[in-house]
Amino acid sequence: MLSIGEFARHAGVSVRMLRHYDARGLLVPAQVDPFTGYRSYAASLLPRVNRLVALKGLGFTLEQVGPVLDAQVTVGELRGMLLLRSAQIADQIEADRERLQQIERRLRTIEKEGAMSDLEFVEKSLPALRLAQLVARVDSQSEIGPQIGPMFQRLDRDLPRAGVSIDQPGVAWYDSLGEEGMQIAAAYPTVLESVPVEGVEVADLPAVSRAVSVVHHGDVATIGDTWQALMRHLEDAGLAPAGPGREVYLESPSDAWDSWVTELQQPVA
Repeated sequence: MLSIGEFARHAGVSVRMLRHYDARGLLVPAQVDPFTGYRSYAASLLPRVNRLVALKGLGFTLEQVGPVLDAQVTVGELRGMLLLRSAQIADQIEADRERLQQIERRLRTIEKEGAMSDLEFVEKSLPALRLAQLVARVDSQSEIGPQIGPMFQRLDRDLPRAGVSIDQPGVAWYDSLGEEGMQIAAAYPTVLESVPVEGVEVADLPAVSRAVSVVHHGDVATIGDTWQALMRHLEDAGLAPAGPGREVYLESPSDAWDSWVTELQQPVA
């Protein structure tokens, strides 16, 4: 029989936690001295405490741990739970990393407020475009990046396999759906009536008689800053967006994000 201190040392938990587990009925000592109240534990309880601590680490609450322990969870089942929890933690880490990157981008945008800008805004007409495109709907601006990149990757892979040329700059367009979010598209210009790729549609983007454009240099991760500058320019000029905004990727080397050149085009009224 082991004293509570000895059992705590071998179990890798504190004496305080052992008392807490006892109070919750999760790990009852083998004996309790009726005079001193000292607890004694059998070494045979070590496998139970190992499972208890492992289940806690996997995210189970103490209320959930008891029934799982009493069901005599196997090592194989614990391993399966660990793999599932590992995947969940990895997803959470990636989500947290993306959230921190978004905050960093937002801070850079704030730091630029009031600074002199070298952006040149040009009023022009936009040609009609026939596009082989993938279309999706997003609820917020933050969802665009994670969606539009894989959409272009799919086009880059599947269109050439189907014999469809993608020798012109890629085009993305964004159309507000009001409170329903936004419709987005990743596309390449084409002269075809249809393309033999599942999910890819051919559609015409109409010509626009009046639009304002500006060129963004660098990583598309910071393109939101340039879009904001464009919207402020429109407001200062007494103009309003009138139709889907476009991005034309004039230069898009896959191995040099900082070298990208993207023209932002916003129809106006």
